[in-house]
Amino acid sequence: MTYEQVTEWLFSQLPVFQTQGKTAFNNKLENVIALDNYLDNPSKKFKSIHVAGTNGKGSTSSMLASVLQEAGYKVGLYTSPHLKDFRERIKINGVPVSEQYVVDFVTQYKAAFKQYQLSFFEMTVGMAFDYFSTQKVDVAIIEVGMGGRLDATNIISPLVSVITNIGLDHTQYLGTTLPLIAAEKGGIIKENIPVVIGEYHSETFPVFEQLATSKNADLHKAFNMEVELPPIGLLGNYQIKNAKTVLKTVELLQSQFVISTQNIKNGLLNVVTNTGLQGRWQIIQNQPLAICDTAHNTHGLTEVVLQLEKINKGQLHFVIGMVKEKDISAVIAILPKNAIYYFCAPKNKRACSAEELQKLFHKKERFGAVFNSVSESYKNALTAANTNDTVFVGGSNFVVAEIV
Repeated sequence: MTYEQVTEWLFSQLPVFQTQGKTAFNNKLENVIALDNYLDNPSKKFKSIHVAGTNGKGSTSSMLASVLQEAGYKVGLYTSPHLKDFRERIKINGVPVSEQYVVDFVTQYKAAFKQYQLSFFEMTVGMAFDYFSTQKVDVAIIEVGMGGRLDATNIISPLVSVITNIGLDHTQYLGTTLPLIAAEKGGIIKENIPVVIGEYHSETFPVFEQLATSKNADLHKAFNMEVELPPIGLLGNYQIKNAKTVLKTVELLQSQFVISTQNIKNGLLNVVTNTGLQGRWQIIQNQPLAICDTAHNTHGLTEVVLQLEKINKGQLHFVIGMVKEKDISAVIAILPKNAIYYFCAPKNKRACSAEELQKLFHKKERFGAVFNSVSESYKNALTAANTNDTVFVGGSNFVVAEIV
């Protein structure tokens, strides 16, 4: 099979959360454990750091990888979802896994995938762990897909567990309250392994304290750090919290890795170059200023709106598309009424139609027009905007993927 045929098979043959939503959710670890055993337990053959959270886990994972790369280590990075190419999920020192490796791995283990009835995400986790093991990385940063307790990545024994923050997202799988979601994400806390908590919330922090105590895991509070941060290569104001989480995690890693102050500075500054991370408060162009961001829930978009209010000097033009299972009404409530909206649907089975989105927004007095595609929405926003206006593109990873 060619790389295109292999990835097409991965996406279409078996359920994939990225395109099918709830039908792809597999709430057990037995399958991925069976695959790991079949592959001769690659999950046990490299050091790792495990990162969970509602928002910021991709940025935090990338900053950690960048710092360790600057310190001279061979660093694996597993993240999801991808924006453009499946290979973005599995990288070593910023270089995506080769197309040939993906082809060879799927060809070799396709029968096992079917035998163990694996989900797309379980197959991908197995591939990543096998790749990091065979390539003998010094350490791998492993981002949780969704939740934590029952996530396919949760078979590793990391050096440190990290939880960035908790917000209401994926409530149909993880629970409808912050403490319930915290309990699911806190499922990555393991016996005698330290855990870093990125943000404080009165409803979730006691859950983490209780879990850490029950596992005899030292709990470290990144949110309590009083530190002057060096410049960060990721521009969103929300990255300050993520950077503090990274600094606290690096502090714990320094007993096993040689990491200098300069490595930390360079790692935070060069994160985009080192890891290829895209879609985090990414400036697409100037005059008019056009920005995209992958924030897609109330917790993440609240931060985006706050920053837009600070920087926007003219009219705000908001290109937006969303997926159906999100709490769209809750998102609309935090978006500005004075923006001009450009409604679109990304090319994805889970996308809410642009017409339905417009209807929901109009009910809440947020007005705009419907367009046939993300690119058409974006072009129209740019045309309508004056040089001192701001154009924002977001609402979903899939919308950003069609622009960057």
